[in-house]
Amino acid sequence: MSAAAQSPSLRFRAARRLAALLGIAASIVMATGVAYAQDESDVAVQLTNPIANLIQMPFHHNFDLGGGHSGDAARYTMNFQPVIPVRLNSDWNLISRTIIPFTSWSGVFPHTERGVSDIAQSFFFSPAGSSPSGTVWGAGPILLLPTGTNDVFSRGQWAAGPTGVALQMKGAWTYGVLANHLWSVSAAPAGLQRVNASFFQPFLTYTLPTQTTVFVTSEATHDWNARQWTVPINVGLNQLVSIGGQMVQFGGLVRYYAEKPAGGPTWGFQFRMVLIFPVP
Repeated sequence: MSAAAQSPSLRFRAARRLAALLGIAASIVMATGVAYAQDESDVAVQLTNPIANLIQMPFHHNFDLGGGHSGDAARYTMNFQPVIPVRLNSDWNLISRTIIPFTSWSGVFPHTERGVSDIAQSFFFSPAGSSPSGTVWGAGPILLLPTGTNDVFSRGQWAAGPTGVALQMKGAWTYGVLANHLWSVSAAPAGLQRVNASFFQPFLTYTLPTQTTVFVTSEATHDWNARQWTVPINVGLNQLVSIGGQMVQFGGLVRYYAEKPAGGPTWGFQFRMVLIFPVP
């Protein structure tokens, strides 16, 4: 069922349930409030590590422009991406990374379509101790959950595969890559292909003494069924601040699509806010 066909009451109830779940999650995290053992400079550097030992509640507001049926489409996606590390024992951590996309597209379909997309859930097993060389790595499974509230944004099937991240932290510099691959593990709905897609996120960051981070990254995907790459090049800046004792990172980026499918966006930008909490 498309968003246009859904009744307002159903959409309202779905949004209310999601808001309640997010509120509960935020309340649980805030209830763990303990004093930061790290200063802001160290936290700013640690935030360049996708599997850092910090509880993070990021809100990424993405705007992608161009393409569509008239070349003037607008796509908005808000990704809520909680990162929660759990200490398994003295040697290993388990880091949960979740991506919950709230999406609204106009100029792509005959009517504006909006809804929640499928949730991507990753788990990384990573050594608990820090490496003297600054090398950090983690690996584990990734799951695609068919939670979409609008068929336009949902693959309608379960998918799973491996995910991993490897990076090097040297002083103010951090560079590395996060990657995953997803295959369908359930039947595809009529008219849709089974999932067979790869994701690559190389990144390079530099953190200034002012807790300002400058970065260049990509979030490239390859659809093996369509044999199609989508390759955005992102350049951005983040700033870590403390507001009433609560650490928050604000930032943004601009992106250019070096490779995209027919009708895909040409460029875009993002505003982000990340709430940061120490691990209890």
